[in-house]
Amino acid sequence: MNVIASRGQLRASFLRWALFTVPLVVLLGFLAGQLGSPNTAWFQGLVKPDIYPEPKWFGIVWTVLYIMIGLAFAFVCSAWGARGRGIAVTIFLVHFALNLAWSPVFFGSQNIEGALYLLVAIDLTLLVVIWAFWRVRRIAGLLLLPYLAWVLFATLLNYQFLQANPDGGHGTATSASQRIAI
Repeated sequence: MNVIASRGQLRASFLRWALFTVPLVVLLGFLAGQLGSPNTAWFQGLVKPDIYPEPKWFGIVWTVLYIMIGLAFAFVCSAWGARGRGIAVTIFLVHFALNLAWSPVFFGSQNIEGALYLLVAIDLTLLVVIWAFWRVRRIAGLLLLPYLAWVLFATLLNYQFLQANPDGGHGTATSASQRIAI
């Protein structure tokens, strides 16, 4: 027999990885979201673009996407000995760190322009991640396509926020703050 592992062993390896990566990705996404929130006076005072969806959709969509991202990562992690596995994991980790930085930059630092530049980096690195994952396990690359669509939508939305709020939302008084000239 010239097979290193049986199908059952490969499935078990994937399941072990998925039991680790899916909760980890969801948890890290949740924690990053806590470092900045749309429930601030600053964000409430921003002019919202027409394509801005109802806020409830963000939590739903990101939860589903983080589960899919965790599964894609598990497929790659469980592909022991696959050509390009190490570089795919490394590229993903860099990309995911960028992803996790967006909420703190946009909401925490209230930096719409910086968040847009960060999203462009997220878009570009995600394309590389999809390519690298595809080479290791095609299903892993496919699982990231909805994430790519959402991130491209987020980039457009972030751009429209910047267009609608060229001063970054800092030039208008909100109910929580008021500028007084003396």
